[in-house]
Amino acid sequence: MFWTLYFISGGEIAIVIVVVLLVFGADKVPEIARTVGKTVKSIREATDDIKYEITKETHNIEKTGVDLKKEVKEQTKSIEKESQSFKEEVEEQIGPIKRKF
Repeated sequence: MFWTLYFISGGEIAIVIVVVLLVFGADKVPEIARTVGKTVKSIREATDDIKYEITKETHNIEKTGVDLKKEVKEQTKSIEKESQSFKEEVEEQIGPIKRKF
């Protein structure tokens, strides 16, 4: 929640708060905090939207890959059946010729 807590110690946060109070005054701090809060919220929402879109597209790509793999398997089976049928026809035609020799 407070990512700054990982980078700034408690004493440093207190100093920053005092400096903000001195520079902007006590009456402006709530407005600044609101603005910062809204900005952080909009950044989080944008980040969540980006994550959602990436996840959605990744899922679509995976689904397309699975569909393509299935189609390739079906086409391979079809080709194997046709080649087997062709092989059997050729063997039928060659059979009598082989027997003569």
